[in-house]
Amino acid sequence: MARARMLLVEDDASLAELLVWHFKREDFDVVHTIDGEEALLLAKEKVPDIVLLDWMVEGLSGIEVCRRLRRSAETANVPIIMLTARGEEEDRIRGLETGADDYVTKPFSPRELVARVSAVLRRVRPALAGEALSYADLEMDTVGHKVRRSGEVIPLGPTEFRLLKHFLEHPGHVFSRERLLDSVWGHDSDIESRTVDVHIRRLRKAINEGGRPDIIRTVRSAGYALDAGH
Repeated sequence: MARARMLLVEDDASLAELLVWHFKREDFDVVHTIDGEEALLLAKEKVPDIVLLDWMVEGLSGIEVCRRLRRSAETANVPIIMLTARGEEEDRIRGLETGADDYVTKPFSPRELVARVSAVLRRVRPALAGEALSYADLEMDTVGHKVRRSGEVIPLGPTEFRLLKHFLEHPGHVFSRERLLDSVWGHDSDIESRTVDVHIRRLRKAINEGGRPDIIRTVRSAGYALDAGH
């Protein structure tokens, strides 16, 4: 299983310590803050795979943090689970309407929360759960590092593999060259954006071998998307 990066926003020190311990034991990479403003900065610096967000935190409220994460292109699709002592239905609905994916009311069992987080990740980021990824006639075994199209094995270089994996995790989403550089090559990469075009061409050539339909869509002045229907 690939290590999932979690951003934990919780100002109750003892609860935060307990959650960090439980999630690290499950091999999560946990980044913790008690402050809403800092949470937004951390999420921008390195986009997490999932956010555990307390309703009542210092600085910005959890609801406002959730709203801003959803408004930012980088974090718009990151799953958010809200933690709160508020059990009223109206508050739950407000949290979900703001963009939270799930809602856990205190007190809760840490083991149950780990299970809920894992379930959300399986739904939105299957590669993190070590499962096969597929789209149209493409299949990727993330553990065995194999890619097949219509059952035939396609040899890919490591960069093309990572690029395709990113597309398979977000089918239909258009990614700019800058976003792909950040997600596939890493935040501190000094590679030029034109390099993305080179690797996209290589990936296209490999997966379209034998005259198969091209399922990578080029969106003029925007970027690229995995899209079988274009």
